[in-house]
Amino acid sequence: MKSLRLWCVVLLMFSTALVLHVRGDVDKVVPSHPLNEFPQTVGTRTAIEIPLDAETLAILGKGDFLNRVYTGHPTTLGLADPAQVGLYIGYFATQRTGQSIHSPQNCLPGAGWTFLSSGVTELTDSTGNKYSVGDYLITNGTVTEEALYWYQLHGRTISNDYKAKIYTLVDSIRLGRSDEALVRIITPVNPHENREAARSRAIGFAEQITPLLPTYIPN
Repeated sequence: MKSLRLWCVVLLMFSTALVLHVRGDVDKVVPSHPLNEFPQTVGTRTAIEIPLDAETLAILGKGDFLNRVYTGHPTTLGLADPAQVGLYIGYFATQRTGQSIHSPQNCLPGAGWTFLSSGVTELTDSTGNKYSVGDYLITNGTVTEEALYWYQLHGRTISNDYKAKIYTLVDSIRLGRSDEALVRIITPVNPHENREAARSRAIGFAEQITPLLPTYIPN
């Protein structure tokens, strides 16, 4: 089953690359603000930048990346702040060059994480917009975390890797655009805390940031 899924992804990526090549050399790139301008304060939390090293950036490719921990206590980064939330956004203005978004389904296991459960959660932000996001419980050694992630492209939120590839292919033909972003939110399941508390924290943070995203990830 895993092998079939891998080949499906490879086929979709090849199809996308072929269509982009046949269609022409230039994507339509919609203006947007860089991710480093994303608000440093969200609700009661303040961001701490977590720089990506050169090796990671080389693997990720030619995109715009944000990697932060939002915490209520900036001087105590780590488990000392049980309410901390990690936010990663990777945005590609074009995927024509062969660069594409790396799925957490591949990256997290490669970094030693194991998926304990998976599902899809629907959330509604303060403006009434609804989002469909992947909802996962992951573990690495003694650490357990709640993770949400989704793909955002052209006003859609997509929780499924394959659907995201298909929409990228369709929109590259229909709109002349291959831009896309991955948004990932992670928060620890702290000692003496059940998963639902961590899940509620992650969803609450997601509902706070989603109205801000179109400024940085064009609809």
